[in-house]
Amino acid sequence: MPDPAELTRLAKAEARRLGFDLVGITTPDPPAHLDAYRRWLAAGRHGAMLYLASDRARERRADPRRILPECRSILVVGANYLPERPMPQGTAAGPRIAAYAQGDDYHEALVARLRRVVERLEAETGRPIPQRLYSDTGPLLERELAQRAGLGWIGKNTCLIHPGRGSYFLLAEALLGIDLIPDAPFAPDRCGSCTRCIESCPTGCILPDRTLDARRCLSYLTIELKGPIPESLRHHMDDWLFGCDLCQQACPWNQRFAHPTSDPTFQPRPFLQRAHLKDWLLLDEETYRRELRGSPLKRPKRRGLVRNAAVAAGNRADPDLVPALARALLEDHAPLARAHAAWALGRIGGPDARAALARAQQREQEVHTSEEIRAALSRLQRKRSKK
Repeated sequence: MPDPAELTRLAKAEARRLGFDLVGITTPDPPAHLDAYRRWLAAGRHGAMLYLASDRARERRADPRRILPECRSILVVGANYLPERPMPQGTAAGPRIAAYAQGDDYHEALVARLRRVVERLEAETGRPIPQRLYSDTGPLLERELAQRAGLGWIGKNTCLIHPGRGSYFLLAEALLGIDLIPDAPFAPDRCGSCTRCIESCPTGCILPDRTLDARRCLSYLTIELKGPIPESLRHHMDDWLFGCDLCQQACPWNQRFAHPTSDPTFQPRPFLQRAHLKDWLLLDEETYRRELRGSPLKRPKRRGLVRNAAVAAGNRADPDLVPALARALLEDHAPLARAHAAWALGRIGGPDARAALARAQQREQEVHTSEEIRAALSRLQRKRSKK
């Protein structure tokens, strides 16, 4: 068996060669923040992400060795995802999409790279290595593992922050049945008294204990929540279609140190660069499958994307979007999309919006969507009464 120090050097060198910007190693000890995680679950702050609260998930997060009994080391890596060619912004452009989601699905890309690192180690050792590879897919408290591996500290917005590179990183982990030399944990907390990330959050979802109330986070609302978006939160979403970068954009460590990557995996897809908000409102199944194959944007499914686009349209309050919203209300086969199109038309108003809502009221049979139509018409009636 090669010397652990030599294997460690090899693992880090191979990871960097394959495009990982951050590389560290830690031990498979139980996480120190497990109690905080359990309190977060007990408070219901995971929202509808019930998979996080299952007995099996809780048990496995309590100790990496319950995932891989042979685990002796954990290789933790980070890949910069900040695109080199940013998407256009503004009312004439498409809705906003979180930077990490503008290219290919990182789950597959990062695990594939990590597998090549392990294959290199196996070639060096001359035997198979027990392993489990994850990138935001396994029952791990991965930001704590990254902090323990020396990659940075966990900021007030819950993101891992590297002192020289910021926080625009995706993490991946390899649980390995070999001995590697662990790195020293990153001990300093360099957020200090800064609260810019907290102040930037439109819904106040960033909590004082460095956790999030996911139920109010724009990323959760646009991605993980599969049903209607609470009406009280819709106006906070502005024109975010998928995810949110506001707390990271406000972070001084990103403003000073974050730099774009040239990695083609994370560059915006041509469709995302050219698609206007109306294109998302009228997104059909064929376009959805063709243009978003292998994209993170498939997670909320087509109906979720149209839902989000309708909220963005209502917040933009652009009368030019009324025809697309009316078509979504009257023709989209997903009740979720129709319901939010109704809300948006009620926000924008005008004769054409009112006519579309009145027509939909006569034909809509789904209960929640009918309620949204009635509420939108009532809103417009109140506006007319005030004039």
